[in-house]
Formats: sequence, structure tokens, C-alpha cells
Amino acid sequence: MSLCQPDTLHICDGSEEENNAILDHLQEQGVIKKLIKYENCWLARTDPRDVARVESRTVIVTQEQCDTVPSPRGGGISQLGRWMSQEEWDKAMNERFPGCMKGRTMYVIPFSMGPVGSPLSKIGVELTDSPYVVVSMRVMTRMGKAVLNALGNGDFVRCLHSVGCPLPLKKPLVSNWPCNPDLTLIAHIPDQRKIVSFGSGYGGNSLLGKKCFALRIASRIAKEEGWLAEHMLILGVTNPAGQKKYIAAAFPSACGKTNLAMMCPALSGWKVECVGDDIAWMKFDKEGNLRAINPENGFFGVAPGTSFKSNPNAMKTIFRNTIFTNVAETSDGGVFWEGMDEQLPEGVTITSWKNKPWTPEEGEPSAHPNSRFCTPAPQCPIIDPQWESPEGVPIEAIIFGGRRPEGVPLVYESFSWAHGVFVGATMRSEATAAAEHKNKVIMHDPFAMRPFFGYNFGHYLTHWLSMEQRPNSKLPKIFYVNWFRKSPSGRFLWPGYGENIRVLEWIFHRLNGEAGAMPSAVGYVPGGGSLNLSGLKESINLDELFNISRDFWEKEVQDIRLYFDHEVNNDLPIEMERQFEMLSQRIRQL
Repeated sequence: MSLCQPDTLHICDGSEEENNAILDHLQEQGVIKKLIKYENCWLARTDPRDVARVESRTVIVTQEQCDTVPSPRGGGISQLGRWMSQEEWDKAMNERFPGCMKGRTMYVIPFSMGPVGSPLSKIGVELTDSPYVVVSMRVMTRMGKAVLNALGNGDFVRCLHSVGCPLPLKKPLVSNWPCNPDLTLIAHIPDQRKIVSFGSGYGGNSLLGKKCFALRIASRIAKEEGWLAEHMLILGVTNPAGQKKYIAAAFPSACGKTNLAMMCPALSGWKVECVGDDIAWMKFDKEGNLRAINPENGFFGVAPGTSFKSNPNAMKTIFRNTIFTNVAETSDGGVFWEGMDEQLPEGVTITSWKNKPWTPEEGEPSAHPNSRFCTPAPQCPIIDPQWESPEGVPIEAIIFGGRRPEGVPLVYESFSWAHGVFVGATMRSEATAAAEHKNKVIMHDPFAMRPFFGYNFGHYLTHWLSMEQRPNSKLPKIFYVNWFRKSPSGRFLWPGYGENIRVLEWIFHRLNGEAGAMPSAVGYVPGGGSLNLSGLKESINLDELFNISRDFWEKEVQDIRLYFDHEVNNDLPIEMERQFEMLSQRIRQL
């Protein structure tokens, strides 16, 4: 209070009455607008300078740089995180926070990541001057009185957030959206279990339970306590005989992660149910099973590309009790975005995310590429019955994936746990709108965690490798998938969406020891006839889809070598060196 100097203090109880009052307040301020076409849905438009995570201004504060990131060979800035010294942070804090909440209300948000009272859950308390953050955190976390009661005098992660716009304003707001982009900074202080964010209202920078706590801080806690905090969906898949298995999967943003988590299977008799679409906390139980919870309570999904074709279950989830941000608005009180694949009624017009009239001839999208829906998970029609199980669900397979237009097969299985860790460590994918990168370049994104590591990536790899040494541990099998391979003419070679169940079916059978597989240079690939293609409407060129080109993989190996040498340097575990040499040898033998 003395630092930020708010006018008033409000301790959130999470009640319906409180939520409605804050929504009304936001509407009066012009921050959100009610969407009359739907039940309790709202639209927020942000300042165009505050639309995504800002990796260049997201830091981890530790005593030693090597605790946060490996030292790149030859110096330079690490691609695996940003370190800030305690001295720099103290200075940055003093430049930003004194008086930053003048004229505003400080909201106190007690929240639980994971089901309240679960042994896998952790509690946080966020202080914020953004009512938008309050209503969004109520969707994304378990928030309010029940959390305070569960906390008692226990430990919690301390979260402080300010939009950085004390009142009276020095300059007018854009879109009635308070932010301070010139001074935006998101800091994590793992030794103090603290997160401090200034200047941004965008969800990834302000909903501090999400990536900041659930990945960056939690991954550090997980290292210390012997578990895993990962950027992974969790789904349950049931075969026609009624046998069910749970799978965790890591994909960079905009690689179809939510689509997979909410898949409508194209194969008769198969069922997919969603535990979570973004983050998994996984811990071995006493019997050696790896148990996972979804620490979140909602979905914070990318809107563009979401349609009844790509993700019907998401579309059935999001039109009640949802906060949309930076999507377009229709004149009949609805929403619109690119890839929605819906014909608008005659006479209905569109207003873009910039609050301007829009037509398809504009030359720019109606919705921001990183526009979002923030929607309650229990509304998902295929939410898994065990999604709030306090002990978590047992994970039998881990899938890594990325958007690779060339060279990478549809699916392969790792040769071992250590090889699977190597597969995760060498993931690459086309860049995503969730970060500030603009062009479609192939970026290294190990474990889909590159922007979210809470500590040194080399130490993170050692932690993953150590799981093999745990007594009685039943390690999941590790797979890699690539839905996005294209022909030379640019056509996708695999239909994707609901047809991806065919790949999950092969994985399912591999877990049961039933499906055929052949060793290849990169891992085990489906044996002849073991990938079920029956009933597909289009013919699939399996040779093209699974082709492993020596030229392509020689270049891939070179890129991995350069990446390991430059980015991980002396912190690369010896086992990763060994796995690299074995891959190189297999490629030479092609």
C-alpha cells in the first residue's frame, strides 16, 4: 500500500455479486462492452501497443546469471530467457512502482493454481490495479474466500501487478485501455517466490497465475521438489473397447494445441476428453505413476483460426461467460475473426479490433492475430470427468510437436527416455503471434518452453533426465508429431483436426505393445499398415509424409549443433551430447 499508494483496497471474495459489480464498473469505464448476442460475454479492445507477451521485457532475477540462463558462447543475449541482477531490478522497481496506483483501487486476489486443497496445487495472491485482471483471474484460476481459508498461514507466491497509469492521467488512453508500454517489465524473483509486473494489461503479462506462476516460478519450485511444470495440454483418450489413457503434449503457441485437447475424433468409437489445453503439473505418486493436474480453471485461447471445423468443442464452450479481447465485433452484438468460417447474416457489419469499420478488402485482419477468448473450463462439452481430481490423472505418453513445413515425419516414437528428452530439447517451430516476433521463421523452442523457463535450460535438461533415476518410476513413452508438413507445392500432406485421432490411435496401441513400428534415423515410425487410414476422404502419400531426407536432416543436425554450442554451451548435459552424436551417426548412415 505504501509503495503503490492506491486510493482504496478491495479483497476479492470471488462471488458472483462481486464479479458482476466489477464487470459493470469496467463497462462504465469503456474498457469492455457487453456482447448482446451471447450470454454474459464481453469484448475488450486494448491499446495496439499492448497485445502480446513481451519476451524482451520479461526477466528472471537471481544472484548469479548462470542460475537463470546458460552463458551463450562468445557472449551476446541468451535466447533461453532474460536475466536481471538484483541491483538492476531494485533500480527498475524504484523507477516504476512508487505511487503507480494513485487514484485507483488495489484489488487483492487470493487464487489457487489447481483444485483447492489438492496436494499438487499451489496458492498465490495477486495485488493489481486492473479490474480486467480481476474478472479474468476469476475465470482462469480458483479465486476468492475458499482459497484464503485453504491458505491459512501457509506459503504462497506473491504477485504484484500495475498497469502503470496513476490518476489523474498524464496523457489520454487509447481504447480506454490503461498501460505503460515504454516502461513495461515483467520480473520473476524465484528465490523470494515473487512475481512483479508493470505497464501491461495483456493477459500473458498481467494474469500472473498463468505463464508467470504456472510455468516460470512453478518450474523452479518443481526442480527443487522433484516434479515437472510444463507447457503441455492433458487429454484423455478412450478406445472403442472402453480402455482409457491420459496423454500430455507440448506444442508452441498456434500449433493446434487447443484443437488437439478438444478434438472431435474422426474414427468411430474413439473418444477424446480434455483435462487442460495449456499447462500440466506432473508429479510421481507412491506407486511410480506420473500424475498430472491442469493448474488452470479456464481456457485463454487464440481466437483466429478457431471454427466449427477446426475446433467445434471450443466453439461450443466460448459463447457464455467469456471475455473476448481484440477480436472483431459484429453489428448484431457478436464476435468475428479470421478463420471463423461463418457466413454473416445480410446487413450485418464488422468493426475491427481497432474499433474501425472493417470489410474484407481492408488488407489487414479484422481481429488481432493474437486475439483471445478467456472462458471457463467447466463449460467445455468434453471436459474430462477427472479434470479436477486432487491426485491428478496418470500420464502414459508425452507428445512433443511443432509446425514444421519440411522434413519432419508425421509421428515418431523416441528410442528411450533420454532420447525423448533430446527430442524435446531440439524442438523447432514457425514463430507465433503470442510473442512479438513478426515473421514466419523456424525458431528453436525446446519443450515449447523457450519463453517460459524459470531457470537455466541446461539444468532443466538435467532435471528431466533425472526422472529416469527415480526409484519405481513408470516413465511415459515419448513421441513427436508434426501435423504441418507440406508438399513442394505448399499443400498440407496430412488432413489434421479430427483425423489426428489416427496418430493417437497408433500411440495408444504402442502403449499397449500392439502396434507395429520400424526404427528410423529419428525414432520408431509406424510399420507397414499400422497407421489406420481407413475411411479417409483423401489419399495420403505415406512415403512423402514419412520421408527422412539426408540433406534435410544433415542441415537439421548442423542447426542443433550450433544451437547447443551457442545457447546451452557448457551447461549441456553429457547425455544430450551422446544423443546428438547418435543422431548424427544415424543420419550419416541414411
